[in-house]
Amino acid sequence: MNLLPPAARDDQSVWLRVGTLLDGTAAAPLRDAHVVYDRKAIRFVGANGRTPPPAALRAGQNQPDLDAPDATLLPGLHEAHAHLFLEGGELDLVKRAACLKQTPDELFVRAGDRLAKLVGLGITAVRDAGDKDGVGLALSRLGKGLPCAGVADPRSGPGSAGPAETGRPLMPYYESPGAAIFHRGRYGSFMAGALEDYPSPRACVTARVGAGADRIKLIPTGIINFKVGAVTTEPQMTVAEIAEIAAAAKFYGRQTFAHASGDTGIDRVIEGGVDSVEHGYFVRDDQLARMRDRQTAWVPTFAPVQAQVDHAGLMGWDTAVVENLRKILDQHAASLVKAHELGVIIVAGSDAGSCGVPHGLGLLRELELMESAGLPSLAVIHAATGAGSARFAYRENFGRIAPGCISRFILTRHSPLETVANLRQPRTIVFDGEVLAAGAGVDTLGL
Repeated sequence: MNLLPPAARDDQSVWLRVGTLLDGTAAAPLRDAHVVYDRKAIRFVGANGRTPPPAALRAGQNQPDLDAPDATLLPGLHEAHAHLFLEGGELDLVKRAACLKQTPDELFVRAGDRLAKLVGLGITAVRDAGDKDGVGLALSRLGKGLPCAGVADPRSGPGSAGPAETGRPLMPYYESPGAAIFHRGRYGSFMAGALEDYPSPRACVTARVGAGADRIKLIPTGIINFKVGAVTTEPQMTVAEIAEIAAAAKFYGRQTFAHASGDTGIDRVIEGGVDSVEHGYFVRDDQLARMRDRQTAWVPTFAPVQAQVDHAGLMGWDTAVVENLRKILDQHAASLVKAHELGVIIVAGSDAGSCGVPHGLGLLRELELMESAGLPSLAVIHAATGAGSARFAYRENFGRIAPGCISRFILTRHSPLETVANLRQPRTIVFDGEVLAAGAGVDTLGL
């Protein structure tokens, strides 16, 4: 028997029975679960054999539409840190540099094509981490049903496929901060706009919100010097600047997320009151405890550093640099395990678009790296589903399998509790009632 339930409609629900339910929140798997959903939302969830009431079902229905006691159902995956304007799978540094010289229209169309491919990989939500050319803001407007002035709609391009009633591909939930905020002359110019362009940090945030930013991204630190194996530059923002940005964002009802590596910079972003620390390399245990106490989320992004190891020859790294990279990753793994033990909110994000981190596939790799670091598989799944949706206050209700949540999930006979690598195995994606059989045939060109 295959795992292809019928398509759902607004007026016609679908009833599934599965052996294992990972609902995005529970501390343990739920067994013998029944889920009823229509095109818009989940109507009923029952575990331990609890069946749905007649009011949740079609008239006269008394059996599930799909009875799969050997299957696992889990929410669609959530990518919490990506740069859709960049092609992560491109390893040629010259070609990557050339891509950045494309027009905003060209970048937008390619980003939209990438976004449309992600549903087939089980990724149903993306929190973009910024670009300076308006690509993310245009995609965000598109997702809200607003016009994308001056750019082409990527959903109508050649080869796109989707629901029969629209002829357009299924698009994950998507949001963007627009241009990140940095100090001119420091790291981040390829994806950010300078704080110096405004009279104050608050004025900068006001401009970002006016441009349509869904949240505010800031770049308070530099990046890791791989040759030395450390962050060797001083942070580029003070605690006062970070705090003013965070307070202004909160005034406008926006959350903040901060690129931060190196313990000095991490100290500053924690004290500044950001909502999440991105990357967080060289974080100390005491900082993790403060993040837990302040409910500051952590998006650890193993994938871009691991890619430097995996492609060391192409990157030009010698054995000394590779050894530095391995030590950095080992330390990061230990910090991840400690964060889990302490109860820090851990959210999965791959930094897709970074060199060697393709969109979609990069998130699957990130989950595998988190598991290899020592995080239990169920905790990894929570990091890619319910943890982010609970902490990041998205405008749509996803990431959990619960009544009222959007009906977007993964159905598989290859249990991700055995290993999250099973999320690469053939599986069924349910997205707003549409049913897709996902597997090796997904088009990953250009990711």
